[in-house]
Parts: sequence; structure tokens; C-alpha cells
Amino acid sequence: VQLVESGGGSVQAGGSLRLSCATSRITYSNYCVAWFRQAPGKEREAVAAIRTAGGNGVRYYADSVKGRFTISRDGSKDTVYLPMNNLNVKDTATYYCVASIPYRRIELSKSEVTTWGQGTQVTVS
Repeated sequence: VQLVESGGGSVQAGGSLRLSCATSRITYSNYCVAWFRQAPGKEREAVAAIRTAGGNGVRYYADSVKGRFTISRDGSKDTVYLPMNNLNVKDTATYYCVASIPYRRIELSKSEVTTWGQGTQVTVS
């Protein structure tokens, strides 16, 4: 299993970024792809998640990002996207694309993650 993130960077408060996660070498059809983030001095937390099977896709959002972040998946490209709008300084963190294979549930804990990406930095000033 391989997860490759892209799209991080620096932006001013109120701005937008879009993270992408290209997945590969996954033989299951029903699993969960999610984004976690870790800010300096804080615990790593789940931000958003999507189930790959089940039609429109079951999704999860942390309360802190609801209405601002939207997770989606392009199955033809095996890529998960996370557009992030109206960013604020509290969104500054390293963002990790993760997978939980096979699917267990949508609201993942760190212990349920089976594969971690390398992380991409998002800085909001």
C-alpha cells in the first residue's frame, strides 16, 4: 500500500488549499481513506474520512472543519481530495493521508490506521 500526499503549503487566513492523496497497491475495494493532522505540541487528530465502497460514500468530518473542508474520491484515479476553505491559524499542522484496510468504521482512531502517508505541511498565517 502506498499513499502519496501533495498540495500543502502556506496561505493567509481566509484562504484555501487543496490536499490530494494518491493511493496505490490496495487490493481491497472497501476501505477507509482519511486525513489526520498534527499541530505542534498537540495530539494527532482525525480531520475527515471517506469510505470507498457504498455508493455515494460515507464521510466523517471533525467538528472543527465542518462546512469548510470537503473530502471526495475519484475512483478512476485512486485519489482522495481535501479542499480546505476559510483556513485559520488553528488549521496549521502537518496533514497525513491514512488508510484503514479493510473498512472498519468511518470515525477512525489512530490505532485503526493501517497505513500512513509521509505528511504534508499546511501553514496558515
